[in-house]
Amino acid sequence: MQDMTLGTLIAVFEEMFGRWLFWGLVAVALVVTAAYLYVLIRDRAMSMHKFLWAQIAMPFGAVAAVAFVLRITRSGLRDIGGPIDVITLLGVAAMGAVGIAVLVYTAQSLARPLVRRPKT
Repeated sequence: MQDMTLGTLIAVFEEMFGRWLFWGLVAVALVVTAAYLYVLIRDRAMSMHKFLWAQIAMPFGAVAAVAFVLRITRSGLRDIGGPIDVITLLGVAAMGAVGIAVLVYTAQSLARPLVRRPKT
């Protein structure tokens, strides 16, 4: 691999996860992102209570993302070969943590919209 282009990265991810799973994950990420943007625009504010629960879910998302990648690639922690593998798994964990936080916040906001109290 001489150049790291978007096309090259997409080809690598399709090879790792399979075409249908990869594009399914992309579609789910786009839907959740759109729902999150909808909630932020609709509420015009963030609920710190919901944000706290989203942050509490982050470690679970990180562990689930790493476990998912290790399962899909049929690898284990014993297969980590060098620093780039550790950096990659940390990146996967970070993306899983942020992804679950956005998902939890969005789900809470869609289930219980922010109630604005009139100013007195």
